[in-house]
Amino acid sequence: MHMADLGDISLHYRIDGDEGGMPVVFANSLGTDLRLWDPILPHLPSGLRILRFDKRGHGLSDAPDGPYAMGKLVTDAEKLMEHTGFTGAVFVGLSIGGMIAQGLAAKRMDLVRAAVLSNTAAKIGTREMWAERIAQVESQGMASAADATMQRWFSEPFRQTVEFRAWRNMFLRTPVQGWTGCAAAIAGTDFMSTTAALRLPLLAISGSVDGSTPPDLVKETADLVPGSSHELIRGAGHLPCVEKPEEYAAILTRFLRAQGL
Repeated sequence: MHMADLGDISLHYRIDGDEGGMPVVFANSLGTDLRLWDPILPHLPSGLRILRFDKRGHGLSDAPDGPYAMGKLVTDAEKLMEHTGFTGAVFVGLSIGGMIAQGLAAKRMDLVRAAVLSNTAAKIGTREMWAERIAQVESQGMASAADATMQRWFSEPFRQTVEFRAWRNMFLRTPVQGWTGCAAAIAGTDFMSTTAALRLPLLAISGSVDGSTPPDLVKETADLVPGSSHELIRGAGHLPCVEKPEEYAAILTRFLRAQGL
């Protein structure tokens, strides 16, 4: 386990792969930690240097009281990449991780040379929707939001598997202040203009039965960036890297090879 002291926050991170390989950074979704990417790692090619981390309020990272600002989450990722020497990286972000990717790509072109926006958008939901969810979790705990979240996240067949229990448990064990803090960051974010100004290689990935960021919403964001591409993974929900890891890794590998892997 590695912890990075970034001044106002300590973040848990992990580096895997080949020393001197192509730098790739993975940022996970709301209510998950860096283990979100475990299913795809065995299916990725050699020649990668992979950085994963628990964003503030999640996993083994510090969980200060919220609310958090998206700018702060972007700065956390920026400082961690500087701390670990990851520059000129391909940044892969899922859900809120994809929002962090958009913000960081706009801020630091030297750190992000290509982006993968997975199951995310420039704007997700409304302030009112997030306010209701935040109030519910603050008053009733994570369990009160678990069933509805799992229905949005996973296909019905996957919810019948034993593996599904692990992801539900991961959600339940997310600190309330971490979940609500990051939910507030999503609520306050609209990157439509910011993302439309990006000029870099960009791949968007969506799941056909994603109840949180439907494919049309993901593609709408991808279409803001000239030359971007969009891949749909059928039968997968909000976390296709969990439900369809081999297909997800194959799509990602093609994109990485196009960037010079």
